[in-house]
Amino acid sequence: MNLLIATLGVLGVASSGPLIAGTLGATSVTALAIAFWRNAIGAVVMAAPVALRRPAEFARVTRREFGWSAVAAVALALHFACFITALQLTSVAAATALVCLQSGWIAVFQSLRGTRHRWPVLVGLGIAFGGVVAITGFDTGSSPTALPGDVLALAGGALAGLYTLAGGKARQSMGTGTYTTLCYGMCAAIVAVLALASHQPLAGFDAEGWLGIIAVTVCAQLVGHTAFNHLLATMSPLLVSMIILLEIPGAALLAAIFLHETLPAGTYAGLAMILAGLVVVVTGQRHNRASAERREAELGTD
Repeated sequence: MNLLIATLGVLGVASSGPLIAGTLGATSVTALAIAFWRNAIGAVVMAAPVALRRPAEFARVTRREFGWSAVAAVALALHFACFITALQLTSVAAATALVCLQSGWIAVFQSLRGTRHRWPVLVGLGIAFGGVVAITGFDTGSSPTALPGDVLALAGGALAGLYTLAGGKARQSMGTGTYTTLCYGMCAAIVAVLALASHQPLAGFDAEGWLGIIAVTVCAQLVGHTAFNHLLATMSPLLVSMIILLEIPGAALLAAIFLHETLPAGTYAGLAMILAGLVVVVTGQRHNRASAERREAELGTD
């Protein structure tokens, strides 16, 4: 059963990039509309059980919890804006791999705050960011928009790392349902403001466009992340974190099958370097507190 759930989880998160790219390319749906609706729908879905069973939890949110949730929501909104826009400029495989550097960025941010990582973590970071250099180097000659897309995806990964760290602070005293409802809800509101400022419509799409939005929300947000949250109750956080990294080759494979995306051999080598580097980073952090690993694993974004 765990194998089945893990497979569904990987397929769910790996489908995010291809589904978003396919929806943006074939319909009139805008990048910020996808970010808005997946967070708005996610907030409603997560709020329902809490509102029915423990409604008083929302009234007990402290100023500190609200503040960290707000920081996480801002980072998440900007993450989605960067990542989804990147999918319009560069390949799905490259954008997914670069944004999945979230774990690497977390290690970097922790180092800047004084955390001393074991040497395997530093080696893994070097390998992963070497993969970034390889991908961007090959993308430079493939398309005039690929490099800006890579930069946006890289920024999206850093913002995802900030989102995870801020969410970890909030989750020290908040339940999953309360936190995700608050964070997703604020994220949706921020994205709505960004859409208004950039004149990107959030509605008025055809049936195919709405189907794409629903598919992204159900597959990536609800099925993918819910599956991994379930696995955290029966498997070690380290193993779950390693399984999540299969999103990188999974997204590349799905993009090749359904979007007919082909890439230079050097780009695939860069993807492999990022995947290998992140495996080393995650493994090298295995002596961290289990609770910290659990928060990092469950606070997925894409």
